[in-house]
Amino acid sequence: MDFLFLFLCYLALMLIGVVVICFCSKSHSLKGLVWGGAKLFSYIIPECLQRAIQRLLHYFLHTRNYTFIILHLILQGMVYAEYTWEIFGFCQELEFSLYYLLLPYLLLFVNLCFFALSCITNPGTITKTNELLLLQVYEFDEVMFLKNTRCPTCDLRKPARSKHCRVCNWCVHRFDHHCVWVNNCIGAWNARYFLIYLLTLTASAASVASVSATFLVQLVFLSDLHLETYIDDLGHTQVVDITFLIQYLFLTFPRIVFMLGFVLILSFLLGGYLCFVLYLATTNQTTNEWYRGDWAQCQHYLHTAGPLSPERQVYQNIYSRGICGNLGEIFLPTAHYEKKKN
Repeated sequence: MDFLFLFLCYLALMLIGVVVICFCSKSHSLKGLVWGGAKLFSYIIPECLQRAIQRLLHYFLHTRNYTFIILHLILQGMVYAEYTWEIFGFCQELEFSLYYLLLPYLLLFVNLCFFALSCITNPGTITKTNELLLLQVYEFDEVMFLKNTRCPTCDLRKPARSKHCRVCNWCVHRFDHHCVWVNNCIGAWNARYFLIYLLTLTASAASVASVSATFLVQLVFLSDLHLETYIDDLGHTQVVDITFLIQYLFLTFPRIVFMLGFVLILSFLLGGYLCFVLYLATTNQTTNEWYRGDWAQCQHYLHTAGPLSPERQVYQNIYSRGICGNLGEIFLPTAHYEKKKN
């Protein structure tokens, strides 16, 4: 039981750590803490090892490569292999509904389709041929996006809401972020595919977790395991509780329980990120704009009534057009551009 308790604590700490990092990524104090920690480790780790780590991090996170795509497919394949090999067969013996068992496969198929589209679709690369058209799509707010700004690398005028991606080495219209899992930028032309990919990935992880948990719960009730008793270390008779059941299931079906823990954690992480992406979509913000929001508001204060004036105005997002309009802009970007052009 000690091992299981430590394992659950490890999963909980990992989940809390990821959530804290995601929500505090804009905090200057957190950045200073990370910088201080990196500086501390620089005195401990040999310089040759530091250079090797820097090269690896640069390759994995700052160059286009297929590492995370392969890792993504391997993890997905391992989960569905375990689901097919054990859970699907056991659930058929317990007479689960076939539609319920096939739902994860349907979600997997849809997810892989939109995963491929997110990988191969042009995110909205700005070129000489479409530069003038894209300059007319969004207004310049003169705070976060200034008129007549040129990209020093691409030598192009930067449309509002665009950004140069250092990984892909091109400017992207309505740049959101560079996603290592799809090895592509997320921009105006593939944001819809990425949103559906994230939605189906979350749903597929949740469906596998649901079927696996239902199988284990039904197994406990069919075997009347929850009504049994056991002798503890002191020789006392104890009624089976939830802790004993988890330990028993972990020892009896280790791969299933481990997979269930993995997909549960994944479902919570993906669900949280999906809610964040939906929030950005419904408010017509990009991840890049959300991240730079504090800086933009500070600049707006300095350019209006000053940081100490009581008459200063709160920076407003000029791109929001209501929930329906904002979602329509993501799912029908071509129609939006044509409307602007006419």
